[in-house]
Amino acid sequence: MEILILFVSGAAIGIVSSMIGIGGGSFMVPLLVLAGFVGRAQEAVGTSIAGVLFMGLSASLAYGKARMSDLRLALWTAPAAILTSWGSATLSEHVAAGGLLVAFGAFLALMGVVMALGKTPKDLGGRPRELLSYPYGGIAVGALAGITAGLFGLGGGTVMVPGFALFLGREIHTAVATSLLVMIPSAGIATIEHALQGNTHWEIVLPLSTGIVIGAQIGPRISKALPQAVLRRLFSLVLFYAAFRMISKGL
Repeated sequence: MEILILFVSGAAIGIVSSMIGIGGGSFMVPLLVLAGFVGRAQEAVGTSIAGVLFMGLSASLAYGKARMSDLRLALWTAPAAILTSWGSATLSEHVAAGGLLVAFGAFLALMGVVMALGKTPKDLGGRPRELLSYPYGGIAVGALAGITAGLFGLGGGTVMVPGFALFLGREIHTAVATSLLVMIPSAGIATIEHALQGNTHWEIVLPLSTGIVIGAQIGPRISKALPQAVLRRLFSLVLFYAAFRMISKGL
């Protein structure tokens, strides 16, 4: 019965997360903890990140077939995300993050409002343009995603998708596909680290990731069929949720 629950849950997480370009950890960690599959939060994170790796691999394959990923942007973004995530995680215990959490939560909420309006920079500016130039904009978005991941445990997709769409002028489908592609190396490194620390329950990863792989093949097809404005508004809900969590944690 537990195997079936994990498989079905994984499929649902794979569909939703691959549609909006997040790793799915925000769904998997609560599932593993609240349902009692693991005993400690560290084990939930270690098991979840392996699922995120399979999510990125499967969804990126689906988006790659549809030629929706921006490989060059991903190659510029990934190294910055990995380096800042590693560094900020090391410094996280020495940072008084309360005010920073509130400020960044407000920033996410603002991006959520813009996304909810269904606008991109070129819509808002009246002509096609990038608010941040390529490739430096990709490096900046990757660095910010890594910092938030290391300091706050916030998934990179929550920053990268609106960053690519709002600041680099990428279409929302491309932003989602590229975000998932960038997650592969960072999730792979994190999976190895957690596995070496004994935080990964492979007996849970197997049925959960099997569902995720299947769901992540379905999500991109649904995403491709949705109008861009609808997909932006759907992602804005994720931003509002992340903003609420960060602000409430910082107060």
